[in-house]
Amino acid sequence: MKQGIHPENYRFVVFQDMSNGISFMTKSTAPSKENIKWEDGNEYPLIKIEISNTSHPFYTGKMKLVDTAGRVDKFMNRYKDHLGKKK
Repeated sequence: MKQGIHPENYRFVVFQDMSNGISFMTKSTAPSKENIKWEDGNEYPLIKIEISNTSHPFYTGKMKLVDTAGRVDKFMNRYKDHLGKKK
């Protein structure tokens, strides 16, 4: 492993899965503008994520579509003429 390329400023951070509300704490260097009070009574930086191992279909075994940016709708509108045709 190369020396001097990894950050030194790791701190405890709470990640919150926005699709199911589950939170977990780990160390990270990611910046955050929000804080949250954790189970131990201390305040930690909060980083909101859209999907984690608690909501990802690979880990849960359930197929679930998470589309917060409207990408699926945009795709369907763009290719709606082609989707109905069969060769």
